[in-house]
Amino acid sequence: KKEKKEKKKEKKKEKKKKKKKKKKEKKKKKEKKKEKKKEKKKKKEKKKEKKKEKKKEKKKKKEKKKKKEKKKEKKKEKKKKKEKKKEKKKKKEKKEKKKKEKKKKEKKKKEKKKKEKKKKEKKKKEKKKEKKKKEKKKEKKKKEKKKKEKKKKKKKKKKKKKKKKKKKKKKKKKKKKKKKKKKKKNCL
Repeated sequence: KKEKKEKKKEKKKEKKKKKKKKKKEKKKKKEKKKEKKKEKKKKKEKKKEKKKEKKKEKKKKKEKKKKKEKKKEKKKEKKKKKEKKKEKKKKKEKKEKKKKEKKKKEKKKKEKKKKEKKKKEKKKKEKKKEKKKKEKKKEKKKKEKKKKEKKKKKKKKKKKKKKKKKKKKKKKKKKKKKKKKKKKKNCL
C-alpha cells in the first residue's frame, strides 16, 4: 500500500513535472513567437527606413540636379549678359567710329570748301588787280595820247602863229614898198 502511494505520488510528481515542462514549453514558444513578431516588426521598420532613406536620397539627388541646373542656367545667363554687353560695346564703338569718320569727312569737306573759297578769292583779287593794272595802263596811254595831242596842237598853233606873223610882216613890207614907190612918184 505504501508502495502504491509512493508510485501515485511519483506519478503525480511526474505529471506535475510534465505540466510544468509543457507550460515552460508553451512559454518558450510564446516567447519565440513574440521574438519573431518583434523581428518582423524590426525588419518592417528597417525596410521602411530604407525606403525613407531611398526617398531622401532621391530627393537629395533631385535637389542637387536642380541646383546644378540652376547654376548652369545662371552661368548661361551670365554669359548671355556678357555677350550682350560686348555686343553693346561693339555697337557703340562702331557708332563712335562712324561719327568720327563723319566728322573727319565734314572737316575735310569744310577745309576743301575753305581752300576753294580762298583760291577763288585770290583769283578774283588777281583779276581785279589785273583789271586795275590794265585800267591804269589804259589811263596812262590815254593821258599820254592826250599829252601828245596837246603838244601837237600847241606846235600847230605856234606854227600857225609864226606863219601869220610872217605873212603880216610881208604885207607890211609890201605896204612900205608901195608907199615908197608912191612917194617917189609924187616926188617926180
